Amino acid sequence: MRVLGRIVIREAEKTDAEIIQSIILNAYSQYEQHLPQDRWVQYQEDMKHAVTSEKVKARIVAELEGEPVGSVFLYDSSEAAYGLPELGIHSPIMRLLAVSTQARGHGIATALIRASVNLSLQWGAETLHLHTNDMMSSAIKLYERLGFQRAYDKDIIKGDSIVKSYRLPLRSEYSWVTASY
Repeated sequence: MRVLGRIVIREAEKTDAEIIQSIILNAYSQYEQHLPQDRWVQYQEDMKHAVTSEKVKARIVAELEGEPVGSVFLYDSSEAAYGLPELGIHSPIMRLLAVSTQARGHGIATALIRASVNLSLQWGAETLHLHTNDMMSSAIKLYERLGFQRAYDKDIIKGDSIVKSYRLPLRSEYSWVTASY
């Protein structure tokens, strides 16, 4: 557990499943209008399933003033994260980074990313990956500001859309990666 001012970052417990699901659905609800109804329904089901999936290697929770308000999941490969071994990602993948709408603007997403980086380093990883798309423009800006680089060779094509891949080199010039809180 790490305390960052009023933010506490910790590993999720089994008893957190319901609140994590609620946080994710709240955070991602803003994208409902960008997706056809059938894809939105499937996306919600995928998010709910991830909360308890055994394929998740680590679940991290952020608390603000004692209340869970954010979470992120880490997988150890593209096969575990997406069922896509052909992507050839054999290092941690960050998925479903979520901060409840009422808790945004406090640095919680950055704290969750930093915790993901630190955990990935503990596992001996040299890169941390994620996938996103253009409807998540504010998240993309955050990722790029933190040093994530486009990894075009790891993009996922889903129908008529591209799920963009980003990677962060963990052992490089990015001083924030290993900086202490």
